[in-house]
Amino acid sequence: MASIYQINKGVAKPIMFKGLKAQYIAYLAIGLVFLLIAFAVLYISRVNLFIILPLIIGLGTALFMFTFRLSHRFGEHGLSKFIAKRQLPTHIKFRSRQLFLKLKSK
Repeated sequence: MASIYQINKGVAKPIMFKGLKAQYIAYLAIGLVFLLIAFAVLYISRVNLFIILPLIIGLGTALFMFTFRLSHRFGEHGLSKFIAKRQLPTHIKFRSRQLFLKLKSK
């Protein structure tokens, strides 16, 4: 008997939108919200519109390029792995052997 239910075959796949993977979609959305707020603040503070528009368009272009570059360079989990690897110490110094001597006696 044939099943009437459809199977979702993309369960284990990462979320993608126009080439952006996983958390980079959120980074782009947060950046766009900040640009919208910056535009509103500058417009309310009566800065000339001929200054605001090129500034916001330039920052928006830079945001898109930077986000897409991170997405293509690191992939889904690569950025968090890159940041975690940078936080690892290069070497560990021990000033005393007492820690290891106590471990051996137990």
